[in-house]
Amino acid sequence: QVQLVESGGGLVQAGGSLRLSCAASGRTFSGYHMGWFRQTPGKEREFVAGMTWSYYSTDYVDSVKDRFTISRDNAKNTVYLQMNSLKPEDTARYYCAVYGPSYTVRVETDPLKFDYWGQGTQVTVSS
Repeated sequence: QVQLVESGGGLVQAGGSLRLSCAASGRTFSGYHMGWFRQTPGKEREFVAGMTWSYYSTDYVDSVKDRFTISRDNAKNTVYLQMNSLKPEDTARYYCAVYGPSYTVRVETDPLKFDYWGQGTQVTVSS
C-alpha cells in the first residue's frame, strides 16, 4: 500500500520561500514518476513539477521554472519541492503523487495517469 504524506505548507509573504516534503512509503520507487500538483477551488488540478525516480529527469510548468526545484532524498524516500520567489498566484493546495512503473525519461504530467495521491498541504502567499 503506497502512502504519501505531504508537509511544509503554510502562509508566506510574496517573495518568500517554502519547502514542501512528500514522504513516500509502501514500496520502492525505482521506475516510478513523482509529481507535485496544485489545485484551487473551482479549478482543475495542475501539474507543477515532476521527476523520474530512475533517470533523474525533471519537468516544470512554465510559471514556476527558475523559482521551484524538485529533488529527492533516496535514503528517506522523500521528494521535496523548494519554492522560492513565491507569488500570490502560487496559492493553492499542493499534492504529491506517484505514477508507474514507467521507465520513460520524459516526465509524466497528466494527473489522470497518477495512481496514488497524498492528502495535500495548503500554501498561501499573501501580497
